[in-house]
Amino acid sequence: MKKTLILAVLALMSVTVVVAQKAEVLYFKADMPCCKARACNNLEADIKAVVEKNYPKGDVVFKQVRIADEANKALVEKHQAKAQTIVIVGKKKKKKQQVIDVSEVVRGCVRSGDKTELETKLVKAINKAIK
Repeated sequence: MKKTLILAVLALMSVTVVVAQKAEVLYFKADMPCCKARACNNLEADIKAVVEKNYPKGDVVFKQVRIADEANKALVEKHQAKAQTIVIVGKKKKKKQQVIDVSEVVRGCVRSGDKTELETKLVKAINKAIK
């Protein structure tokens, strides 16, 4: 009886999380040599921190997508992704899904070293995808 009740509660919680999700921030990652991997890891950490800070309720989810992983092949092809491609995927509206590639915007902010600008522009793009 207890097991059934616990399973039912867990199932209900997982459905609630799926319904509450409004967008995904996909970070496409390639296996790179050491020096490039550090920069890639830092960029990933910065983007993940922005998502977690500004969307703590889990309505926006950060996901790392490994390009070399065969299971991600369709996703990589769909978004024409390469190393350090960052895509925001919003909810489907009228059978159309809002997809915003923010790779260039993020790279520009990283080159300038302005993390405040990175956060501002990323949050603005995510909010656009949510609407």
